Amino acid sequence: MRAFLNGLYRLAGGLAAACLVTIASLVVIQVSCRLIDGFRKLIGLEPLGLLVPSLAEIAGFLLVGASFLALASTLRMGDHIRVSILLQQVSKPVAKAFEVWCLGVALVLVSFFAWNAALLVYDSYLYHEVSFGIIPIPLWIPQLVMTAGLAVFAISILDDFLRAVRGRPASYQAADRSDAIEGVE
Repeated sequence: MRAFLNGLYRLAGGLAAACLVTIASLVVIQVSCRLIDGFRKLIGLEPLGLLVPSLAEIAGFLLVGASFLALASTLRMGDHIRVSILLQQVSKPVAKAFEVWCLGVALVLVSFFAWNAALLVYDSYLYHEVSFGIIPIPLWIPQLVMTAGLAVFAISILDDFLRAVRGRPASYQAADRSDAIEGVE
């Protein structure tokens, strides 16, 4: 089960990275198209009007996908921002109780968010909602990616919650922070 969960978290992180690479690639294509058109205009030819249709909208959808798909893997690596001042001021048993409580609250909130995002996907699919750009993209597609990211995030929080309840450190506490640029404890 551990191998499956770690693979799921890596897959979500890899898909998030793929979203970012796709954004960069589309922007490079768009800039290249503008350069070609600009060069043609400079030498007296008619610009071809090359462009990536709905680039801003597609890039926005991909950025949402990258953001939500990366939630679980960044939690596992200990890269989420945590305010642990209170945990440092109390005894270890109280700190562990706070950690379990925080993970429980986070699990409830993220699960609620994922459930409602899934309902939003269903509504968008049911009513055939599309984006307003040049390319009418069915809204359920980017919403489904967001929901998948939230679901994987909820699973990762449940994973850490169960670890904390059993008295073991959460993944973000046991993460190797030797790769951190700043804030190394």
